[in-house]
Amino acid sequence: MTISSKTPVLVTGGAGYIGSHAVLALRDAGWPVAVIDNFSTGFRFAIPDGVPVYDGDIEDGALLARIFAEQGMGNGAGAVMHFAGSIVVPESVEQPLAYYHNNTVKSRALIEAAVTAGVPHFIFSSTAATYGMPVASPVSEDCPQVPINPYGWSKLMTEQMLADTAAVYPMNFCALRYFNVAGADPQGRSGQSTAGATHLIKVAVEAALGKRDSVAVFGTDYDTPDGTGVRDYIHVSDLAAAHVLALEELVRAPHTSLQMNCGYGRGFSVLEVLDAVDRVTNLKLNRQMQPRRAGDPGSLVSDPSRINATLPWQPQHADLDVIIGHALQWERKLQEIRRG
Repeated sequence: MTISSKTPVLVTGGAGYIGSHAVLALRDAGWPVAVIDNFSTGFRFAIPDGVPVYDGDIEDGALLARIFAEQGMGNGAGAVMHFAGSIVVPESVEQPLAYYHNNTVKSRALIEAAVTAGVPHFIFSSTAATYGMPVASPVSEDCPQVPINPYGWSKLMTEQMLADTAAVYPMNFCALRYFNVAGADPQGRSGQSTAGATHLIKVAVEAALGKRDSVAVFGTDYDTPDGTGVRDYIHVSDLAAAHVLALEELVRAPHTSLQMNCGYGRGFSVLEVLDAVDRVTNLKLNRQMQPRRAGDPGSLVSDPSRINATLPWQPQHADLDVIIGHALQWERKLQEIRRG
């Protein structure tokens, strides 16, 4: 795809973890890109210099109309990459209405603004949580989508809105269902920066650097080889690359929409991840065995057959030690950023 054919892209939540890596991937590939973020959880330092940034909310239709006009989007041009949203599963159980508002109601407003302006392509940051407790692992896109928490439902509702919208308006979409995202930009330009994060690799590298006293292991009696939960960990830069390729496919085939898993198709247990952190850091993490958390499946591993068949996606960082090394590198840089 030539530079001249690359349509402007608005990245929502572009100051956040995955959104900022998508901005980097788009910029590296020569796409014109702008960001909207309300900075409730994002960081301005995560956005590269030269990228237009709009401090505001995706529920603000007037602001979105202005952004689309200023960025040359609408009337059959442009794309939205939608990352803005809340992602903490236990919090969604405690605050369901907040999650339905932030993830579903605001997504509806964004979709409507894109349709009104005539933005033809929409890529949505979805989740494997839409599968709930899958009946089989690896999980294919044909598995039943029966979420077990408001977070999963809020994302599935948005997928359904996009499907219904694409059926009647000149818009196509891609919903990418993430498994466990980890790591950081290999060049050290961005990484996971949220304080109090609950993701295992983030927690483990924080513990390795003395930011936490221990790492909790939730459940040691699952039907897995070592009794701890097994997950499919995908490097955030490989995930960002998948978004760029998905955008190219939407532009190439404007009447086709896509729903695809994003994972490597290989799982690692909690103890295997912690062993890898010990290996990379040459330390021994303090592990605290805890009871299972409600709603955690024993194994959640992606079947990536569809994305591999649909996109020319060639993951560059599909190695657990590499993922951990990049996460550790970012965590050290983050200490410097916060001191500065």
